[in-house]
Amino acid sequence: MNSDTIKDLLIFVAALDLSDAKSAKKQLDIAFPFESEQVQRWGELMRAGVADGSLCDNGKAPMQYSRIFKNSEETHNLSCDAVLMDGAGPNHIHPQGEVDLCFAVDGEPRFDGNEPGWTVYAAGSQHIPTVKGGRMLILYLLPDGAFEFVKG
Repeated sequence: MNSDTIKDLLIFVAALDLSDAKSAKKQLDIAFPFESEQVQRWGELMRAGVADGSLCDNGKAPMQYSRIFKNSEETHNLSCDAVLMDGAGPNHIHPQGEVDLCFAVDGEPRFDGNEPGWTVYAAGSQHIPTVKGGRMLILYLLPDGAFEFVKG
């Protein structure tokens, strides 16, 4: 998986107004339905990457991760990470927002209470990312690669 694989998504997300997370999610649901062949193919590629060790090869349970690509002009200033989760991650802030595409791996997982599919966090939002009820494989897109860990 690389930036060419999700080029259409990168162009779309770069144009989204992430100050309104609800509207951005709705637009993603319309443009890239979770059940679509295209989105499910991305999930298959991510699962294959986990299986062959090219994705989520850092960290340990409950959170394994990898950087798929850094933000650049070619990626429309979006960075992309893959995360395999079955618990809580570190508290952080999204200065410019965050777009997540969540795939169930086992069980009936929920990411911050959300079912598999799109989750969007508005610019300036903060959370402790948490998967409950199973395990999820998550594609994270961050404008300018921007996030800040919260200490304490």
